Amino acid sequence: MTDQFYFCLKHRTVEGEHGCKAADRLGPYDTSADAARALDKVAERNTEWENDPDWNDDAPRDTP
Repeated sequence: MTDQFYFCLKHRTVEGEHGCKAADRLGPYDTSADAARALDKVAERNTEWENDPDWNDDAPRDTP
């Protein structure tokens, strides 16, 4: 089994498999660096979703 990393929302730290309960964590991630970037990735995905015209009626649509 490979090592996996998680980002703990409660403690704002990266932790291994045996950390806080799943409800308090994001992951798993393949690397510690990916886990450390978890909140940035969430923000990026939220921005993409908020601007996706297929999921948001208020987002601008590209018209040919």
